[in-house]
Amino acid sequence: MSVSLPSPARYCPYSQLNDQPNIIVDGKEQRATVLTLSHWPWNSTPPDLMRDTSTDIVFAYLDSPQHHCDTPLVSNSHYDEDGLLSMYGLVDPTNALVHRDLMIATSRAGDFAYCSDPDAAKLSFVLAAHADPEISPLDKEIFSGSDAAQVAGLYTAMLERLPELLNDIPGNRQYWEAEYAHVRDSEEAIAQGSVIIDEIPALDLAIVRIPEHMPVRTVRRYLTRWQRSVHPFAVHNISQCSRLVWIKGDSLEAQYRYESWLQISSRRPLPRVDLTGLAEQLCDIETAGGAWIFEGVNEVAPRLRLNGSCASSVPADKFLARLCDWLSTQPPAWDPYNKPD
Repeated sequence: MSVSLPSPARYCPYSQLNDQPNIIVDGKEQRATVLTLSHWPWNSTPPDLMRDTSTDIVFAYLDSPQHHCDTPLVSNSHYDEDGLLSMYGLVDPTNALVHRDLMIATSRAGDFAYCSDPDAAKLSFVLAAHADPEISPLDKEIFSGSDAAQVAGLYTAMLERLPELLNDIPGNRQYWEAEYAHVRDSEEAIAQGSVIIDEIPALDLAIVRIPEHMPVRTVRRYLTRWQRSVHPFAVHNISQCSRLVWIKGDSLEAQYRYESWLQISSRRPLPRVDLTGLAEQLCDIETAGGAWIFEGVNEVAPRLRLNGSCASSVPADKFLARLCDWLSTQPPAWDPYNKPD
């Protein structure tokens, strides 16, 4: 049975939409937005289209002729893998449907760092590498302008390049090989028991214990470079907990996963609580130098970490006890489903 598809849309930079009717994917709607297809907080996506990623939402839209609209412009305020893939679904819906499963799996890998499909994991690394100015094969001018200009340049270039990347993952090995090896090495370390993951389900918390000798490697997440001994894919593929603690010797860090920042349909992570007060408590007992900071409950994957020092004087068991008490007693501070007044 043939699928009735909407007419292909055209990408327009977010800052140039003005009062032109538009569709917004994976982001915040504007005044003239006719349709939103996004899992972002407080969005107006039709409820029957809601899925975990914006890419999956776009495919649900393509499957639903009753929601189709003739609005010719599509945009997004930020660039990332899910934004690119969801936008491509509207720019070239016919070809997108050919790659539907790969695109949805890649959007989950890019946003949530979990994936059971090796090709999707590899493609997510390829897309992230293209947005890294240090190794990207794209024109370096794309990375030299304002934030808005960089977003526009990335979407323009990557919408043109994406069909080739979808068809030739092996041919782009130089962009996925090292990080994919990191995932496999991390999975092996977990399987052998040198990396241990313990869960406290009542707190939606997973504790990752890493041997001190394990070297750090570069991980690209959310257009930034993280330094991790254990790749997040290896942890997230095992645990759905939306709160993580990373312990490596005297190095301690807590983190919220992206899933608790936005709206997902498959489950409801426990709401985030503000860890700023806990950071202040830890500063009071820290003697190793540096200062404990919490990056903010409204950041996509914020960390509670010791800024200015790699090693903490706070024992890991005391850190965990204080964190668990704080998570158990503090009120929710972020609700992506209900906009604050």
